[in-house]
Amino acid sequence: MHGLQRAIFLDRDGVINRNIWNPDTGAFEAPLSASQFILIPGVIDALRCLARAGYLLFLVSNQPNYAKGKAGLNDPAAIHRTFLKRMQRADISFTGCFYCFHHPDGRIRDYTGCCLCRKPSPYFLRMASRSFDVDLPGSWMIGDRATDIVCGQAAGTHTAWVGEAWPEAPRADIRARDLREAAQIILYRDTAPGYGAAGRGKGERRLPSARTSTSDSPLR
Repeated sequence: MHGLQRAIFLDRDGVINRNIWNPDTGAFEAPLSASQFILIPGVIDALRCLARAGYLLFLVSNQPNYAKGKAGLNDPAAIHRTFLKRMQRADISFTGCFYCFHHPDGRIRDYTGCCLCRKPSPYFLRMASRSFDVDLPGSWMIGDRATDIVCGQAAGTHTAWVGEAWPEAPRADIRARDLREAAQIILYRDTAPGYGAAGRGKGERRLPSARTSTSDSPLR
C-alpha cells in the first residue's frame, strides 16, 4: 500500500445538501434546481477537517432526475456548478466528482436501463482508485442510503451511514447523525489505540477546483 492515498467518498443529497420535499411524489428528494441546493449545517467544517487529515475528497452520486423526466437537461449542471461554487468559496477541493444520470425505469431513452455506474455498483470508486492511486481499504464511503453502504462494501472501503434512520441491514462500520459527526468518528478512529489509521475496530463508537467524471453526462 506504499504510496497510495486514503479517500473519502461522499454521497451528495442528504449528506452534503438537504433533500427537498417534492409535493408531486410526497417524499424528500434531491433538489430539482440550483435554487434548492442548501448545504447541511456542519458540512463545511467536516470536509475541511477530513481534507486537513490528508484524505482526498470524492463525490459519488446517483442523479436520475433527468432520466425520470423530473428536471431539464441543464438542471443537473446548474446544481453541480452551485455545489462547486460553495466548495470553492470555502476553499475545499474535491479531487473528483462522479455522477450517474441513468435510471432503470427512466423516461428518457438514452438514460434509461441498466448501467455500470449506478450505485450500489462500485464502478466509480474503482475508477478513482485506478486514476488517483486511492487505497480503497483505507478509505471511506459515506452515505444515507443502503446503496451507498453496499457500494462501499463492494469496493472494499469502510462505510459510514449518516441520518436519523438507521436500518439493520446493510450494516455500516459506523453510523452518525450527520457528516460532521461522521468526520469526528473517522478522525477519532485514525488516532485511537486499537484502530490505527482508518483501522477497523470492534463495534461502533460515536462522538458528542474539481475534476468531474460522469457516465453519459449532461454536465456540458
